[in-house]
Amino acid sequence: MTDDAPELRASDADRERVAEVLRDALAEGRLDMTEFEERLDATYRARTYGELAPITRDLPDGTAVVAPKVSMTKKPAASGDWAGRITGGEPSSTWAVAVMSGFQRKGRWTVPRRFNSFAFWGGGDIDLREADFADGEIVINCVAIMGGMNVVVPPGVEVIVRGIGIMGGFDHREEGVPGDPGAPRVIVTGFAFWGGVGVERKLTRAEKLRIKEERRQEKLERRQSRERDPLERDSGPRELDPSRPAFHDLHGDRRGRERRRDS
Repeated sequence: MTDDAPELRASDADRERVAEVLRDALAEGRLDMTEFEERLDATYRARTYGELAPITRDLPDGTAVVAPKVSMTKKPAASGDWAGRITGGEPSSTWAVAVMSGFQRKGRWTVPRRFNSFAFWGGGDIDLREADFADGEIVINCVAIMGGMNVVVPPGVEVIVRGIGIMGGFDHREEGVPGDPGAPRVIVTGFAFWGGVGVERKLTRAEKLRIKEERRQEKLERRQSRERDPLERDSGPRELDPSRPAFHDLHGDRRGRERRRDS
């Protein structure tokens, strides 16, 4: 983005180029989700080059002029590259406990081969959407006593649920969906007494924003197409319609001139 004429008005294409740089920065970990959302909002509110330029000044390719590419895929940004997410590295956390309280495991973290969790009069969230995996098959063991837990997986992951519930239960709705080639398998197991363990597939906020931006771009293209069509229809030559007043006025004047000459 140029600083030569900061007062010039920015176009929709300019804003989309900046949005693409922000998406790349989010995928590479240069921005967290809060920063991404703040900058993206500022991008679509910007009206001039001077307002757009500072948004990407501290990012690589912040001055690049590249046609935007927005994906409608319903998988996380990195989900297509499962080999890059099954790292075999050191896990960030191997267990979590909530006693009359709660816990969360979410964002970028490395899931161990077996993750143990316990909740008593409490609850927990285990979110795998942005996580890396220590192995191609992981076990999430949940014990919920008068409490509840929720396991969130990204689309493309195979889920198997083997938990036992007494006056409680495990959510089996996500079972039976084939996983993507090379995607990890998540096995949810454990025990629930007067409690429950939910399992669900959800998009990340970044993916929801991508889909929203894609729909916005499609609406913009349709509007531009509608604006062009009338101009193309009106560009051809026009013939006078005998039924219109202008036709009669023109020919009436000519007949009047001919009568005056004859007289």
